[in-house]
Amino acid sequence: MTNIEEKSLLEVKEKIIAVKEEIGKFIVGQDEVVAHLLLGIFAQGHVLLEGLPGLGKTILVRKIAEVMDLRFSRVQFTPDLMPSDITGTNMIQPNEAGGQSFVFHEGPLFSNIVLADEINRATPKTQSALLEAMGERTVTVMGEMRHLPAPFFVLATQNPIELEGTYPLPEAQMDRFIMKIDVAYPTRDELKEIARRTTSPKLQGLEQLVDANFVVSVQELAKHILVADQVLDYAVNVIMASHPEEPNTSEQVKKYIRYGSGPRGLQSLIAIAKVQALFNGRFNVSIGDIKKVAFPVLRHRLFLNFEGEAAAIHTDDLIREILDSLEERV
Repeated sequence: MTNIEEKSLLEVKEKIIAVKEEIGKFIVGQDEVVAHLLLGIFAQGHVLLEGLPGLGKTILVRKIAEVMDLRFSRVQFTPDLMPSDITGTNMIQPNEAGGQSFVFHEGPLFSNIVLADEINRATPKTQSALLEAMGERTVTVMGEMRHLPAPFFVLATQNPIELEGTYPLPEAQMDRFIMKIDVAYPTRDELKEIARRTTSPKLQGLEQLVDANFVVSVQELAKHILVADQVLDYAVNVIMASHPEEPNTSEQVKKYIRYGSGPRGLQSLIAIAKVQALFNGRFNVSIGDIKKVAFPVLRHRLFLNFEGEAAAIHTDDLIREILDSLEERV
């Protein structure tokens, strides 16, 4: 590849390893979650993080912003939160001429990393305002469009839908997230270590290792990672195999899926796989990269039918079935 030097790839790989290790000095036992969040940031996507309250989702994002020296803001989503509370609004203020004029006051969306905490507790109207900013990277207030800073990354946390007081995200809005990451409950040893680190007299600060310019440069670099036709064909086959009406679809998919992933799922699969290859210091995406990132990219894009929901089928099991069925065809 002419526009990417091997030295550049090695430098990025080493920096990302250092960032992960630095975050790991405070965050306990969430290595895969951290890795997936970094994939989402450098793929210029947004991530939906789901887990029970109290698992450290908020502090995790704060520490990532700290290590990457990115401007961070947090919005606690509640049923009474209005769109202007997150986008900002025009306010009347005195001016130098002695009169009054409208002055725009930026909302929390004007940050590099925005934590939308418990997004499924806000009304659909406010959810839509956030998702519009995610898609366009702009906000419009009183007819005037304003650009959000670069990089711009939204991490939305969501409590499981069975908890009271939640508004489930519609399927079309779920598709806006490049990945969905499930946060597992910590093990016994991890719980002990969390208690040690968070209840000590002095909490450990983390070193700032990269900045916004580094993030933007790596985002651009990732776009130049090559995807061979064979690998692209495999990614397309994964998406097609998620549709129950396709002739070669597995019996499990036909039985439990109402409808599968669309074109945005394929775009996300390739974008995340490119960053995965970049993090590993490679010029090109492999089929192994596609397999590795398929779970977080597709788990919120496979929608179960009534039978699948009644049987409490997990979409990860269906993704595994899809990948296994493609192996059998080779």
